Amino acid sequence: MSKASNSAGKIHKKRWDRDDTELSILALPTTIWYILFCFLPMVGIIIAFKDYKVQGTFIQSMISSQWCGLDNFEFLFKSNDIWIILRNTLGYNLLFIVLGIVLPVAATLMITMLHGKRLAKAYQTAMFMPYFLSWVVAAALVWAFLSTDKGLVNMMFFPEDYQKWYMKPEIWPYLLTFLHIWKGLGYGMVVYLATVTGIDRSLYEAAVIDGASIWQQVKSITLPLMKSVIIMMFIMAVGRIFYSDFGLFYQVPQQSATLNPVVQTLDVYVYNMLKKGTTSMASAAAFVQSVAGCITILAANALVRKIDPDSAMI
Repeated sequence: MSKASNSAGKIHKKRWDRDDTELSILALPTTIWYILFCFLPMVGIIIAFKDYKVQGTFIQSMISSQWCGLDNFEFLFKSNDIWIILRNTLGYNLLFIVLGIVLPVAATLMITMLHGKRLAKAYQTAMFMPYFLSWVVAAALVWAFLSTDKGLVNMMFFPEDYQKWYMKPEIWPYLLTFLHIWKGLGYGMVVYLATVTGIDRSLYEAAVIDGASIWQQVKSITLPLMKSVIIMMFIMAVGRIFYSDFGLFYQVPQQSATLNPVVQTLDVYVYNMLKKGTTSMASAAAFVQSVAGCITILAANALVRKIDPDSAMI
């Protein structure tokens, strides 16, 4: 019996073969990239706990700077602006998460229901094109519409009384939300379109034979089979809830100080701290972002695992 078990163990023993070598070579560039740009920079976390002063090279400055403990974090959370910044970051992201799931799913369902394939491709391409525009170009387009003296909106609708749109904070939450959806809708549809395309068409044929309407097919076939992908996208989006699209919140408002109460987010705050030379404060804010993002993604995954264990990522 022991010989049989030993021979079975030898048969099932995994050995390094040519496929393993090829796959390892393919994975090597990505592994090196992550080591160089993700893991090694983590050493810089200690700057958040130091009064960082430039004294020679970066390593020399990091080592020679004095430790200050949690002073940077204390100053960060005692700042009058931090709660406005957190409100903006979380508020916008909660709205973006909801709209970033509902609208791409709805657009995907509508496109897949079109009978004309060429028309569906045309709509899909038109929705996807804005994703390739940089926020610098998008900011220039917004400026062309909202500029005080030469903007199309003022020239067409307010020729006698030019409006200073960059000094009206009340309109910018709606405008930023629209721009975020306009630029990201097509990209968000890609995953959902791939999921719908992979659904077995015989399921729809059987539903049609049973007399199911289009809405019943969507409700009973399409959405249930998309559920795992939707949940995965939700978890990934929640993990970025303390981050914001820097280009959207920094480039588009043209750095208007009047708009700070509604466009200032954590990423913009970190950049402004770096511009002022307060590297320690920027590192402290970035460290808070990372820890909070890790906590939120683990919490979201734990919640999903309790409700539907098969849909959890971890």
